[in-house]
Amino acid sequence: MKYIKRVLEDRIRHAVERDKSVLLLGARQTGKTTLIHQFKPDMLISFVQPDIRQRYEKSPHLLAGEVESIVSAIEGGRPLVILDEVQKVPVILDVVQDLIDRKKANFILTGSSARKLRRGLEVNLLPGRLVAFRMDPFSLLEFPSSELRDRLLYGSLPGILAVAALSDKELDLESYVTTYLEEEVRAEAIVRNLGHFARFLELAASESGGIINLRKLSQEIGVSHTTIGAYYQILEDCLIMERVEPLTQSRTRKKLTKSEKYLFFDLGVRRLAAHEGANLPRDAMGRIFEQFVGLELLRYARLKGPGVKIRFWRDPDGPEVDWVIDEDGVYTPLEVKLTDNPMAVDVRYLEVFLHEYKSAKSGYLVCQVPRRTKLSDKVFAIPWQSVHELI
Repeated sequence: MKYIKRVLEDRIRHAVERDKSVLLLGARQTGKTTLIHQFKPDMLISFVQPDIRQRYEKSPHLLAGEVESIVSAIEGGRPLVILDEVQKVPVILDVVQDLIDRKKANFILTGSSARKLRRGLEVNLLPGRLVAFRMDPFSLLEFPSSELRDRLLYGSLPGILAVAALSDKELDLESYVTTYLEEEVRAEAIVRNLGHFARFLELAASESGGIINLRKLSQEIGVSHTTIGAYYQILEDCLIMERVEPLTQSRTRKKLTKSEKYLFFDLGVRRLAAHEGANLPRDAMGRIFEQFVGLELLRYARLKGPGVKIRFWRDPDGPEVDWVIDEDGVYTPLEVKLTDNPMAVDVRYLEVFLHEYKSAKSGYLVCQVPRRTKLSDKVFAIPWQSVHELI
């Protein structure tokens, strides 16, 4: 598959042109390395290779000498230095900070674990010195052509989308789950019982998109609920899961859900981690479709900036809304249904939400209609392909 331009490319390029350094975080195989090769660095070091990693672990100061050598060899400007998978050698960040502070070079740092960058009091996160971006699997804006069913079952990791045969996609996803999730992420956990964490990973994938009940999961797995919470934090730090907070403020409702939802970062990885086959019933596909829309919203919200949040709304006594776009307190509620024939019953909770929150001007049903369709005075059905237009 030829290179498909990523939305972040121009933003990273703009930051570098402003003499800013960049931290690019993302789960494995989301395309970070491919993206950084679109730039022309004066030096690129990949800490994936053990011999290179060990060299800088033993002598991190070597980086300073190498950069200084490049500076003396070029005329004007700062060299661009790319450090790939920097979380593998976190001590190198002290050297990077010194070089940035002395205006010797600009850096693009990539990593697949925020957890390792935070581990230990001695680790330097370079506060205020880096422009941070998050790399996701392909969004619909970047790769719009795949079929919905394939997107729901096989996700949108670049390496998976490049594979033609579905059987090969299945094998590659299984390999991802085995070699990355079950080995590398589990190694981050430092758990005493690896069987417990493996079981948690399966249940977390199965429960993706639902309201999290830590005590119920703890009973099923046989560990404390605080341990389950720590496991979720590990997956979040490794950029495998996305945490979504509920909307809890209301004029009249006192019992709104306060527990969060978690979404797996990629639907293909989620399915294989949950040990689900490809022939899922329609109700299961409907739940996955809801997660698909949620993931797309989260990706678009990140592009817009910190003022845009994605939430959900649920009253245990009945009404709930799948997703709420929160733009500095202005709400846009969304329901998600795997249908091409929306009916009034599909939007009844949107009407409740619009009545409850006066800042919400319109509600939307994301479904399989071919074009935008008015369902009531304030509620519209829209095609899933155009969900980004709401942010």
